Formats: sequence, C-alpha cells, structure tokens
Amino acid sequence: MKIKESVAKILDELPEGVELVAAAKERTPEEVFKAVQEGVEIVGENYVQEAEKAYEVVGNKVKWHFIGRLQKNKVKKAVRIFDVIETVDSVEIAREIDKRCQQSGKVMPILVEINSGEEEQKSGVLPEDAEQLIREISGLKNIKVMGLMTMGPRFGNPENSRPYFIKTREIFDIIRRLSLLNVEMKYLSMGMTNSYKVAIEEGANIVRIGTKLFGERNYK
Repeated sequence: MKIKESVAKILDELPEGVELVAAAKERTPEEVFKAVQEGVEIVGENYVQEAEKAYEVVGNKVKWHFIGRLQKNKVKKAVRIFDVIETVDSVEIAREIDKRCQQSGKVMPILVEINSGEEEQKSGVLPEDAEQLIREISGLKNIKVMGLMTMGPRFGNPENSRPYFIKTREIFDIIRRLSLLNVEMKYLSMGMTNSYKVAIEEGANIVRIGTKLFGERNYK
C-alpha cells in the first residue's frame, strides 16, 4: 500500500481525539514529505541527525516529536527542531533540556518515558520511580510535563502489550490526581504499528505508527 492510501486509512480509523505521530525512523526526507502532503500533522524522529535532514525538506509545516533515546550531547540541536520530547527518563536529561531551552527562550513540552516492561535493555524510568522523577523535574521553568509515553513489545501478539499499557495509564491517573505545579497530564503516548489498537483501548491519545504508514523498512 502506498503512503497516500496508508495515511488516509489510518487517519480515517483513528478515534476522535487520538493523534497520529508518523514514526519516521530510517525514512528518507522525501518519504516524510509525502506523508505530510497526505495529511500527517506530527512527525516522530528517533535520531536528531535524521530529523535535521527531514526538517530541511519539510520545515515547520508540522509538529516534530522526538521519540528516541536522547543523548545529552544532542539536546542543544534537539530543542531547536522539536516541539515535544517524548522520551525524558532522568533528572539529568530534563535539566539539560531545561538549560538549553532557557538559552533560547523556549518552554519544551515533554513526556516522561515509562519502562513499563521493566526491561533492562530499554530506556525509560521504572514505574515505581515515575512519581519521584516527575516531582523532581516539575520545578524546572523551561520544560513542562505534559504526560507519559511507553513502548511495550514491538512484535508478537498485540494483546501481550495490554498489561504494559494498563500499568502506564494507572501511573498517568495517579500523577494527574496529584495536581502538581507545572505538570499537565494531557497526553498518553502508547502503541505502535503492531499494538496501537490495544493502546487506544487502554487510553492512548497519541499513537506512533511507522511500518503501517510507510511500509517495511529496507534494512541494510
């Protein structure tokens, strides 16, 4: 299925209030531009270098979300390009984003990434540490906590993802009830090509879809 048909199909089936992030990892700027032409309004990038190239072609016609693991030495460039950083999982990275945003007079909306599967190889804060992290970073003036993000398993039976999404939504609800200063629990970013329908059932209002939108990646 071509990008045009894929975008139309996905946008048509998403419930009202659920936002599509086109996960553009390893896609060409031309592919990203095509998706934007067809109605994509948010582009998600995993790598700052790839985002820079795509941004040259697409520009600020869309919102840019960072959805990968952000290295401290890439934060300065990231805050120039991105409108939202979805993967904050430590005080250190939050402080660096805050510092760089202060220098450019910007307030960065962020999501805190939850390692809902408690997998060693995955980034994200452990569920039991999420509240403490959010309390610590809520005082930073140039970031604003806008919700949570989680990955869940990338492959396999989509139902296997459900417990991870439920756990993340429970944390989301707990944090929201705390009414912390500078914390607005608005977004729950969960689910990818394999699992986004289950994620929506469990409360996701942002889904990150790549393969179903762009087709299979050409692995080198």
